[in-house]
Amino acid sequence: MFYKLPSFEYYRARSVEEAVELASKLGDYKYLAGGTDLLVDLKIGRYRPRAVIDLGGLRELRYVVDEGSKVRIGALTTLEEILRSDVVKKKLPLLHQAVYNMASWQIRSVATIGGNIANASPAADTAPPLLVHGALVKLRGPRGSRSIPLRDFILGPRKTALETGEMIAEFEVPVVEGLSEYWAYRKFGRRSAFTLSVVGLALGVEVRPGGELRFRVALNSVAPRPVRAATVEEYLNEKGLSDESIETASRLVQQDISPITDVRATAEYRRHLASALLRDALREVAGRLRR
Repeated sequence: MFYKLPSFEYYRARSVEEAVELASKLGDYKYLAGGTDLLVDLKIGRYRPRAVIDLGGLRELRYVVDEGSKVRIGALTTLEEILRSDVVKKKLPLLHQAVYNMASWQIRSVATIGGNIANASPAADTAPPLLVHGALVKLRGPRGSRSIPLRDFILGPRKTALETGEMIAEFEVPVVEGLSEYWAYRKFGRRSAFTLSVVGLALGVEVRPGGELRFRVALNSVAPRPVRAATVEEYLNEKGLSDESIETASRLVQQDISPITDVRATAEYRRHLASALLRDALREVAGRLRR
């Protein structure tokens, strides 16, 4: 079937302030970042906005900044720039690995981290590592700036906490002691590369003062939005890692997910994968902790 773009008014914003002002006036609009999701959605008729506001020229939202205890990533930073960032590779290796497993370099060169999150797909691959790190989403809008935890930002499929006129400006990602060493990432798709997640999983272990370990687990494609596995985390924080606790945790993850059947997999298969991937990731991290 041949798809084509619908008619809409096109605006190219010269600043964040101008973009927000335009959006507030127009009301019926879509922000355009890299366009790898939006252009497809426009072509298939998922959205028919009055206007499209192009943010592509806003260099002010394209950066990776190391501030020691946190890393700030501009919303228009491309996935390829994130992949090539030494700061991300060193301090946020889970995010680096997730992006490494996303799409082709051609897509990564235009797709943005802000767009990946704003699209609010249950399969968003940057979401699990950002959730594990406890990332904040910084927003700009007609009423100024505000911050919201990522776990509260995505509300459901293609639903976010964005208000009219607001845009994602930045991600503030805490650098958590231990997560640069004790982590594991798993992604299973219908082919080995360039594919949407059937299930994706990010695991990290926070090392607190005195050597206390706190586990962080997040998954995508297993619920209406990417989720932290609170039941698993609570259990592992109490029991630690052993062969027995790994097996129990891999069963408990079922309490934290609610997968559906779609064209990529059945709900039952996703449940099986979530347990299998968590078991495998925990074994990998256990090996590192025992060294």
